[in-house]
Amino acid sequence: MADTAEKVRQLAPHWGVMFVVMFVVLALVERVVGSLSFLPSMLLVFVVAFGYPVVVRTLGVAPPVWQRS
Repeated sequence: MADTAEKVRQLAPHWGVMFVVMFVVLALVERVVGSLSFLPSMLLVFVVAFGYPVVVRTLGVAPPVWQRS
């Protein structure tokens, strides 16, 4: 198992991309639908947060710490 510093080094770029994707998705939905309340916004954030690793694994670009054994 990789140490903590190595895990952070592998995951930091993906966290950054996920953060940007969350903002883009929220901005696009708010532009189309209008202002969202807290719960729908959080739902979109959770969908991106849990969906991003699945998509990255499917595309084959997941960091080693996200690879399924």
